Amino acid sequence: MTTASLFEPVWKANRVKGLAVELEVDFIAPVSESRSVAAPTVMEISEDAQLVTAARDGDRAAYGKLYGKYARVVHGILLSRVPPDEVDDLLQDVFLHAMRKLQSLRDAAAFAGWLAAIARNRAMDYHRRSREMVELPEERGEADPPRMEAVAILAVIQALPEAYRETLVLRLVEGLTGPEIAARTGLTPGSVRVNLHRGIRQLREKLGDAPGEKS
Repeated sequence: MTTASLFEPVWKANRVKGLAVELEVDFIAPVSESRSVAAPTVMEISEDAQLVTAARDGDRAAYGKLYGKYARVVHGILLSRVPPDEVDDLLQDVFLHAMRKLQSLRDAAAFAGWLAAIARNRAMDYHRRSREMVELPEERGEADPPRMEAVAILAVIQALPEAYRETLVLRLVEGLTGPEIAARTGLTPGSVRVNLHRGIRQLREKLGDAPGEKS
């Protein structure tokens, strides 16, 4: 996943305005209509535990599967906290650190929440280092209006309370459903539902403050 494409699932067709209804559908759709990964099932937790156990024993393919399953989650957690241009490098750092520390994870089934915590800590480390460094602004080429708009909206999201911005980025940018966010971050479905509902409301209010948006 590259920073050049990280906004594509989100900002097309001004999705934020109609998202409140869609978020409700994520959680209230009948079981027969839900996606197979839409809830933190025992099977999914068991699969994680098996992959973690295999990875601890040196199975690189097993760790690759964990990476494939959780890369979007880590990407979203980081994107809600750090500048977009820093996300890809930090994502690799998170998975390298997790691989080295995998033996210290007591409960293999708790991998999702453990990995999310590592990502959040890495973002905090980034900001601590940034305060210690003074960098000259980079030379930028010709402006890309769609990307500039996406970055501007992301800045609004990053200014929201922490509990809201992470779930919003996972939903809007990474394209995860509400139950998928719960399953892959260790949050409860109820917490995700509340965070998305309140976060979308605050985001729409802030975007509505732009000139020409008020009725």
